[in-house]
This record gives sequence, structure tokens and C-alpha cells, in this order.
Amino acid sequence: MRPETEAELAGMIRAARGPLSVIGGGTRLLPGEGQGTRLSTAALTGITLYEPAALTVVARAGTPLAEIEALLASERQRLAFEPPPAEGSTIGGVIAANASGPRRVKDGAARDSLLGVRFVDGSGEIVSNGGRVMKNVTGYDLVKLMAGSRGTLGALTEVSLKTQPIPPESLTLALPDLDAASAVPALTAALTGPWDVTGAAWLPGHGALIRIEGLEGSVRLRADTLSTRLSAFGPVQPREDDPWLLLRENIPGWHTPGKQFGGLFSASQGQSLSGAAPRSGGAIWRITCRPSQAATILTMNPDASPIALDWGASLILLSLPANTRPSLPAGTRALCLQGTHRGPLPPPDPVTRRLEEGLRERFDPRGIFAAPELTVA
Repeated sequence: MRPETEAELAGMIRAARGPLSVIGGGTRLLPGEGQGTRLSTAALTGITLYEPAALTVVARAGTPLAEIEALLASERQRLAFEPPPAEGSTIGGVIAANASGPRRVKDGAARDSLLGVRFVDGSGEIVSNGGRVMKNVTGYDLVKLMAGSRGTLGALTEVSLKTQPIPPESLTLALPDLDAASAVPALTAALTGPWDVTGAAWLPGHGALIRIEGLEGSVRLRADTLSTRLSAFGPVQPREDDPWLLLRENIPGWHTPGKQFGGLFSASQGQSLSGAAPRSGGAIWRITCRPSQAATILTMNPDASPIALDWGASLILLSLPANTRPSLPAGTRALCLQGTHRGPLPPPDPVTRRLEEGLRERFDPRGIFAAPELTVA
């Protein structure tokens, strides 16, 4: 089903008698998603408002992410949360997945840039909340709630986002000799100092990567003092290229299991990610944790091959042998992106499960929106 208008979308939901899977570009589906009748928002396109001076953009859910980023770039602006690109990705899918890139360590996730939403709930009612309000639902912060809900509470039709000026200077420092475990304290040192870091990651073959952005003089000063601090962990080199393209262009595979990991280790922008290719037939796990837990997780899984770290080591991608689950300390979450396991580790606790069930009962009392058994950090 592919409605052309919000009203038509609402009518389709009211008329539905079986599970629906809300789909934008279909680029960020996780295992178990997309099993119901697909309800595409791809025809709900168009940027309805852009005010560069107010740092605000409003777009219908099916608007391609690339179209929005191109318009913002023409005004030297960007989306602060640095959404991972994917061919065919829509802004509604980005928000539904709360898809956030390396700059999350400084500027927050997609939900933190979201000002307002319009969506159709499971009863076919059109709801608006936040910026450009037309209808509020008292007691719920729907703007934050819809970000990351993955189409289980309603079908997004329009989103309002704050934008950010593109800084004039960006510089990346690399510690190429560090493996994943030894990169963790270096990333932590960079993030806990006064350097205003906008990216802290590790990639195989590239080592630890730390990005600073801002005015030219400020960036150079911060880079000099940060290099001195990081020299305790190994040789520090400025990167002349943009290694964050590797992370952003390939790590969308974290959201699209089964077809993307070959590209993760192929040449991109004249470079490649090497040295940690997933095992043939192995499992790929996405783990979220506190940075202080990252080294412990790597130690607890000696048979794992780290594929990438991001968000200062709060996000870990591991390759494990087939049919193997990662060992995890308390307070961490893991989701199998490729392999036979289904559902999150650990399963949602009883309180979280009751909250999720209560929200679905409120916004989808008929159980129209297909809700796979998974939890996304």
C-alpha cells in the first residue's frame, strides 16, 4: 500500500484488518521487521518549510534524506545528529529508527534534534505534537516517543527538525597503532577533556579516530593540546582525508542485516576497512554499553572480532562464530544483526515490557502495527 496523502494513509490504517509494517525507504529494517502488509510512506514527500535563519526544516516523512541534506548544504547547514546515509533512506525512516551517527557524542541522537511530529496512530487518527502543533496528547512527549519507535506506535507523516551551521574547520586525529581494546581509554580521555570532540571511534586498520570542529584557530589550538594528551596512548597523526565517510557510509549496515557487511570491508573513498572481516556464516552483534564497559566486553568475548566502535566505545559491532551469543556485563544491550538469534539480549525487564505494552495499547489498541520482539538502544 502506498498512500499519496496523509488523509489516505489514515483511511488505510482505519480499514486495515491485519498487521501493517510501516516502511519508508526500507533501508533500516532489523531482523523480524517488515513481516506485516507493507504500508509505504515513500509518496508522502516534500520539504514543506525551511527557515535557515531559524535553523528549522519541516519535511514529509517520505522525503529522501539525501534531498534534505542537499538543501541544508546549500545554506551551509546540516543535521546535527549526522544520520548514517543509505541509498533510498527517507527522513521518516531516520526518525523512526532514531538513526544517529558519530556526532551523537556531542550533539545527541536524532530525537534530540526533533522539534515536532505528525503521525497516524493505530486507530487512524492524525496526531500532531511539538513544533507547529495542531493537536496535543496530554501526558506524552510524543516528539521523543516517536523517535526510535520503529513504526510500532504510528505511521509518521511529517517531522520538524532543528538544523546546525556547518563549522568552517574540521580536523581528525588518529592513533593508528591502537587495537579496539587499547583505543577505549584514548577515546575516553578525548571525550572527558575540554576539547569539544564531535566524533570518537575506532575502525580496524585505522585505529582510534577523534574529530574536532569549529573555527580554524580554535580547532588548531584544541588539536595541539589534545595531541599532547593523546600521545600517552601512542603516536598521534592528523588525517588529511575524511575517515568518517568510512564510518557513515558503511556502518548503516548496523541497521540493514544480511546484505551490507561485505561492503564494510571493501574499498570506499580509496580506502578499505581491513583486518576484522566477519567470519563466513558468523553472527554480527550490535552492543550498546557505557564506555567504561567496552574493554570488559571485548575481554569477555575472546573469540569475537571487533568490527567497529563508535560513540566513544558506547556502541560496539562484533563478529562472533555462528550460533554464539556475546557475554555481557550487567546494564548492556545486544542485538543480533546477522545470524540465527532473534530478540535482544537481555530480554526487556518486566517494568520496561509493561511500559511498552501500555504505550501500544494507547496508540495501537487494535494491534495493527507489527511489533517484532526486539529492543533497540
